[in-house]
Amino acid sequence: MVSKEISCTALVQEKLDLLKQNKYHTVNSLLEETALELASKVDSKIANGEKIGLLEGIPFGIKDVYMVQGTYTTASSNLLKKYKSPYTATAIQKLVDAGSIPLVKENCDSFGHGSSSENTIFGAVKNAINPALVGGGSSGGSAVNVAKDFTTFSIGGDTGGSIRQPAGYNKVYGFKPTYGRVSRFGLMAYASSTDCVGPIAKSIEDIRIVLNIMSGKDVKDQTSYASEEILEEEISNASAIKTVGYFKNFIESKAISSTIKEDFLATIKKIKAKGIKVKELDFFDADMLVSTYYTLAMAETASNLSRLDGTNYGARIEGENLKDTYSITRSENFSEESKRRIVGGNQVLSQGFSDEIYLKAQNLRDQISARFTEDFHQVDIILSPVTPANPPKIGESLQDPLAMYLSDAYTVGFSLGGLPTLTIPKGTSTGLQITADQKKDAQVLQFANFLNDIL
Repeated sequence: MVSKEISCTALVQEKLDLLKQNKYHTVNSLLEETALELASKVDSKIANGEKIGLLEGIPFGIKDVYMVQGTYTTASSNLLKKYKSPYTATAIQKLVDAGSIPLVKENCDSFGHGSSSENTIFGAVKNAINPALVGGGSSGGSAVNVAKDFTTFSIGGDTGGSIRQPAGYNKVYGFKPTYGRVSRFGLMAYASSTDCVGPIAKSIEDIRIVLNIMSGKDVKDQTSYASEEILEEEISNASAIKTVGYFKNFIESKAISSTIKEDFLATIKKIKAKGIKVKELDFFDADMLVSTYYTLAMAETASNLSRLDGTNYGARIEGENLKDTYSITRSENFSEESKRRIVGGNQVLSQGFSDEIYLKAQNLRDQISARFTEDFHQVDIILSPVTPANPPKIGESLQDPLAMYLSDAYTVGFSLGGLPTLTIPKGTSTGLQITADQKKDAQVLQFANFLNDIL
């Protein structure tokens, strides 16, 4: 039922005003004209007594790595700061077709390269709870906008934890679906084999609704697949979940903070008290997961970003000759972190290194996936902390890139396995991560509702 307490135009204007005034560096560009035009159409439908959909008139944010026709799509980089999208990403188009109203292109680590949203030309994203700390990354602007109620939900991108970690840092829900459930068409590629489109929101129900709209097979993305709608009643009862596992070495690691460890083990006790069996699992060392992930991700980003040389896309800087132009354009316009990843990627793909490093990482990835398959024969759900420690202060990650990579220790493994994983803002100071086997996204949301009730 439509209560008519506030018009769609008033709601959208309220959110736009908040985004304009915000001091958290979450905004790359506002889509004000489009948003108000769409809001007016929704108000007309309501005035005419027409039926409106679940998401109709709901304002949302978009990480600035998604194409939205006619908007600046910068990837928070110098190279693309004047680039306008010629088309719209499939997932975003589905939301717009459902009546959702895009408000803002959101700040993020440049090209998704980072875990803190400091690696951006628009200024470091500030944490929603404590502005002295990082907002997390790479979807930091998206998570902070949701946490501060600047957007009702936002669409982030998750390659190795880039939705889940900032969701944990800002105490909201962030979901990485099974790889391929949502089309990647129109998402700027970082690492194509792990890139996922996913929602950040303030409730499990919002995650479910947005996920359903975005999901489905897309002829423009051959890795996408047809999936069934997740029904509200389907995720309201977790009685089918009998066994929960957790990785013992994650909890016994020297890297984990004592409070996150204690809080996680307290959550495990509460789960046991509800009659669910809990099983300790052995897994690959976190350092090995991070090494495997970054080897593959850097190789893929070096390949994906090779097209950005100022010829067809981006801000071209003329040199003395064509080769010089390519070199100067890329050297001047890519951030230090992006250059670090491109150089690393080209090295592991180069002759003499590819067999030794890249193929070894591919082999390890296969072993990681096989181990997940074994684990899900024993347990229904894997529970883990989202991060080993609390968010760092702004500036710390830029001084220590290795520490930033290691902050992804508990998220990257699930990305390599292509598994559905949700951050919930409970259980530890940076949340809990709920993971199920491939294509069991509904089971993740089911268990999230159960944890919401007991924590």
